[in-house]
Parts: sequence; structure tokens; C-alpha cells
Amino acid sequence: MSTISSSSNASTMAAVPAASRIAVVGAGPVGLALGLMAARQLPQAQISLFDSRSADKDVSGDPRVLALSLGSVQLLQQLKAWNAASAQPIQDVLVSQQPPGTLPLGGEPQVRISAVEEAVPMLGAVQSYGAVVAPLQRAWLEQAAAEPQRLFTRFGTPVASIKPLPQGVEVDAGIAESFDLAVVAEGGVFAEQARRSIARDYGQTAWIGTVTLEGGRPGLAIERFTRQGPAALLPLPPGPDGLHRAALVWCVDSRDDPVKDLTDTQRLLVLSNVFPAEAGRLVAVTPMKAFALGLNAERTLARDRTVRIGNAAQTLHPVAGQGLNLGLRDAYALVHALKRSGSVEAALRRVEFQRAPDRWSVIAATDFLARSFTWQLPGLPTARALGLALLQAVPPLKSALARQMMFGRR
Repeated sequence: MSTISSSSNASTMAAVPAASRIAVVGAGPVGLALGLMAARQLPQAQISLFDSRSADKDVSGDPRVLALSLGSVQLLQQLKAWNAASAQPIQDVLVSQQPPGTLPLGGEPQVRISAVEEAVPMLGAVQSYGAVVAPLQRAWLEQAAAEPQRLFTRFGTPVASIKPLPQGVEVDAGIAESFDLAVVAEGGVFAEQARRSIARDYGQTAWIGTVTLEGGRPGLAIERFTRQGPAALLPLPPGPDGLHRAALVWCVDSRDDPVKDLTDTQRLLVLSNVFPAEAGRLVAVTPMKAFALGLNAERTLARDRTVRIGNAAQTLHPVAGQGLNLGLRDAYALVHALKRSGSVEAALRRVEFQRAPDRWSVIAATDFLARSFTWQLPGLPTARALGLALLQAVPPLKSALARQMMFGRR
């Protein structure tokens, strides 16, 4: 398998193809972003992008909603794969708790984070899955068309297995081929995944839908802690009718699901009591879909010459909306490690070390929050209320939290 020797000269190191043949398995947002970055940052590497879907399948209409941090938006802008017209910037975030759990001196605990206070153009953005993936796929196909000798689009080609070799990895997609590195970026939802080394079923269900609101503020994202679990409203771009809409994520106990047997009208009435008045008046809700929630994570990103990123490495509870953002940061770190390292092994060691603080802090935080809703401890709502009040009362602490949500732990 061909390699190019490294040199201590910095300019030479910048061009070292630690992996001269790279297989990327999965053409979702994380896999496509990694493929594009690798194509541009590793000009001597051959890159094959595999996905089971056909190349002519239109992905632009996929309505699933994604919450993007500011760092993710900036990365997509750098890749020239950001469609601002289809995105709704998040200008403010309001985190609060539904009673009980008021403060000892009265009042409802809440934390407000604003882009103006943080001196950034936006805290993040909300966009449909199709609006994220379509520009990335278009940019990849354009890049691959310009360099057909080293960039290969293997759509409509599901990967059956990945096996380690003495100095590489075998990817079997109908024909067994050897690569220097395989990057698995196929995700999927918790209920459909094989269990990994760290797995926990939260016994919670996320109900997903869209609500229409009267009043409220465009660009306001709301997270509400309830007895059952967190509920969130993510602002969406206005529709053709100009009405204000938001994506709804409503997490409840699966064993005693208070949502399952309700009609849409009844769900709307319950939701009107869940969210604070600042959200606006909820006037309509779409039919909703249910998803089981859990933690499913690998202890390490890399094993032999295979590295997992995004949902292939960790599937999280949506309480913090960080799953995609964590995956994009995984992809960015991997490409830059391959660019700076003289071997695949050195690059993977670098990625494992660099990504650990960000990755494990997000996993631990979301896991703690998700499990806390299942604990029947006296005073827990009050403790959570005091925590929210402390964040609001100490601006440097709140700003540090905002920066981590926007850019990850650095």
C-alpha cells in the first residue's frame, strides 16, 4: 500500500497523506463534510465515499430538523455548502423549568443567552436535514467531477463489512477493497442501532412535530424542563403564509406516556401549559412521530484502521441538541490530524487525545440531564432551579456555557 514518507519540514508535513486511500462510509452531513474537507486538505489522498442511497435520490426535501451550533454554521460556510436562505438563525435561547421547582424567594428560574450579549451574529441556526445535506452533496459531486482520478462517489453501494488488515483495512461493498483508513459516519437512530460498549436506554420517548405560533419572537429557541423530561421549541424559517413556526421535541416517560393516546387538539392544549408565555400562543400542531431515546457510545473513536465519527461514535439524548455538532467537530479534528501526522496511527492517537475533553463532557452532560428526569429525589426540582438561577446570576459562567454550546470544549 503506497505511502509518502514524512519530513520534519513543516511545509512537507502539511501535505503528508497519512492515509493515501480513505474510505468514508455514510453520506449524511458528517460523512459528506468529512469527505469535502479531506478532498481539499489532503490533495494527494484518494477518497471513496460510500452510501447505500442512489446518487439520483433527491435528499433536499427531507424535513427532519437539525440544530446547528455557530461553529457548525461556520464550518459549512467554509465548505461553501451553507444555504442561509433556508436557515433560521437562533438569536436567543431561553432555558426554564416548569413548576414545581420555583426559587426559595419566589419566581421562575430561567437562563437567557443572547447573540447580542455574546457579540456573535447568531448562537446557531435551525435547518432541515435536506437543506443541510443537499448543498454538501452538490459540493462533493462538483469536487469529485473535477478530480475523477482520486475522488470516487460510490452511492448505491452499501458496505457489508469492514475488516482490519495488517497495514490497512478491508471494505467489502460487493467487492473487497483495501484502504489505509475507513471512516464510518453512518448514524441512524437509537432504536435501530446495535448496542455499543456504553449503552443506556433512558426509558424516554421523544415526540417530534411542528407547532404554529401567534406572537413570540423569531429566532427564539426555548428549552423547558418538565416533570417528565425536557421539551424544546426550535424556531423555523417562516412559511409562505408568513406564520411563525417551530420544531417541537417533547420528551416523556415511555412507561407512562402522557402523549401517545392524545389527539392533536389535546396535545396542543397540554403544550400550551408546558411552554412559557414568551413562546407565543400555540395555535396548531402537526401529527407527531415518536422515537426511543438512549445513550449508545463507543469508548474510543478508533480501533485498528477504522474510526467512527458522529452518530456512529455516539448517539445522544437530544436535551442539548449537540449530536450533529459533535460529529462535525469529530470530522474537522480527524482531517486536520491526518494532515499533520506522518502515519495513520499517529493521526488516530492525536484525534483520540484532542477529541476526548469535548466528546466526554458532552456525553456526560447530556447523560446526567437525561437521567435526572427519572430520579425521584426530594428537592431535585429545587436544586435544578437553583442551578439555572446561578447560571443567570453569574455572567462569566453563563458566557462560558454559551461558548461551549457554540464551539465545543477547546
